[in-house]
Amino acid sequence: MVVNTALQSQRNPGPSWGYAFLLWADRWWPRGLFRLGLMIGTWVGLANMPAQRAHSRAYLAHMLGRPPRLVEVWRHFFAFAEFLMLKLRAGRGVAVRGRLEPENAAEFDALVASDRPALFGTFHFGCSDLLGFLLGDRGRRVTLIRLRVENSADTELLGSRFAEHVSFLWVNDPANLLFELKDALEAGLSLAMKCDRLEFSAKAEAFEFLGARRLFPFTIYHLAVMFDRPVVFCVAIPDAGPDAIRVFASPVFTPDATLGRAENLARGRSHFQAVLAQLEELVRQHPSLWFNFLPLNPVAAPAPPTNAVVR
Repeated sequence: MVVNTALQSQRNPGPSWGYAFLLWADRWWPRGLFRLGLMIGTWVGLANMPAQRAHSRAYLAHMLGRPPRLVEVWRHFFAFAEFLMLKLRAGRGVAVRGRLEPENAAEFDALVASDRPALFGTFHFGCSDLLGFLLGDRGRRVTLIRLRVENSADTELLGSRFAEHVSFLWVNDPANLLFELKDALEAGLSLAMKCDRLEFSAKAEAFEFLGARRLFPFTIYHLAVMFDRPVVFCVAIPDAGPDAIRVFASPVFTPDATLGRAENLARGRSHFQAVLAQLEELVRQHPSLWFNFLPLNPVAAPAPPTNAVVR
C-alpha cells in the first residue's frame, strides 16, 4: 500500500481553537457584533494566507479582466467565511432551508425519492458543500467522498448531526481510492463527490469553462458506465434570508444499456459540458462564490492534427 503523507498532513488554516470560538461567538454575540468580528477576522486571514491570496487575485483578475482591488479579494475570502459559518450552524443543529429551482426539479426529486443507488456530483462553489448532508433530510443515504484534514470541525459536526444518513469515504490514500470506490458501488451505496479538482482523479478530460478548454475530473462518468449508476449534479448559492440556500440541479444522466461503453461516455461528455455551462453562468453571476483558492483548472494541451504522421 502506498501512502501519500503529503495529503494526510493537510489541515485547514487557522488555530486549533478557531472553530470552537466561532461557534461560541455566533451563538452568544449579537448578530451585528459577530458579523463585524467575522469581517475583521477575514482581514487577518487574508494577511496570513499568502498562497490563497495570490490564487484569489489571479482568479479574480481572470473574471474581472483587470487586477482586482484588495477589497475585492477580501470579499472573496469573506464569502467563504460566511459559508463556513453556515456549515458550522448547520452542524450544531440550525435548520438550513433549501429551495430547489424548478428547472430539472421533477427529475431530481424522482431520483432522490427512488431507492436506486446514484452518483451525486458537485463543485467547490457557493453552498454546494452542504448538499450531500442535506440529502439525508430527504431520506437518501449517501457516502461522501472527502479528504480528511486536521482542524475540520465543520465536517465533524455535520457528520455527527447527519450520521443516520451520511457516511464518509476518505481519500487520503489515492493508491487505494479506486478499490474503495469499487467496494462502495458494489455494496449498492450512493456516492457524492466534488468534480472540479484534479488531485484524486484517475480520469481527466478537457471541457469548455471560463474561456478555455480546461481539464476536469471525468471519473464519475466512468463509474456510472461501469456500475450502471445515474449521475446528477447540484450546486447551491445563498438565498434571501438567513440560513437559506437556492439549489440548482442538472438533468439526470443515465447510462443506456443498449449502447457500448464509448457511446455512453460520449453522452457523458455532452452531459458534463452542459453541467459546466450552467456552473459557468452562476460563477460569472457570483464570482466571489468560487471557493477554489487554487490555480484555475489547467488549460488542456491542443490536440495534435488528425493528419499528423506518427513516427
